[in-house]
Amino acid sequence: MAAADDIALIRKQEEVLVFPAFDEAVAFKIGAAIRARAIAENLPIVVDIRLWDRPLFYAATPGSNASNPDWARRKINVVKRFLRSTYRMVLEQQRPDRAFKIGEGLDISEYVLAGGGFPVTVKGAGVIGVIAVSGLPEREDHGVVVDALCDHLGVDKRSLALASEAE
Repeated sequence: MAAADDIALIRKQEEVLVFPAFDEAVAFKIGAAIRARAIAENLPIVVDIRLWDRPLFYAATPGSNASNPDWARRKINVVKRFLRSTYRMVLEQQRPDRAFKIGEGLDISEYVLAGGGFPVTVKGAGVIGVIAVSGLPEREDHGVVVDALCDHLGVDKRSLALASEAE
């Protein structure tokens, strides 16, 4: 599948995966579901869910490492700055060095082009936070978040799933 097709589908994900409300209980439910899947499938990840002003959920699973929280933090910064998923940014920017263009003025130690950060959007309020997963290849990090949001919001995963890179 071409990058343009993936970008269009990710935009659709961002439009469809909108919460009627989002609070600590919702964050915990989604975070716990992602963690449970990670344990069941032996996925070495960290999960970081937060509003702009505070963290709501954090978990690390076996096999994750010390760099995963930093990657998640930098993904969170990208979502906060651009209000869109980090994997969409990767595909739009096409930067193999994972850095934003010099003219953006974004420090690599604070911002990274890597999939796995997804905006928490609430109907009538807009983007209020982020769900970040780090530890897998970026397309898979993104997919883990999208799957969890589809499950929580009752959306058919197949209608929003990116094709595997092997397809």
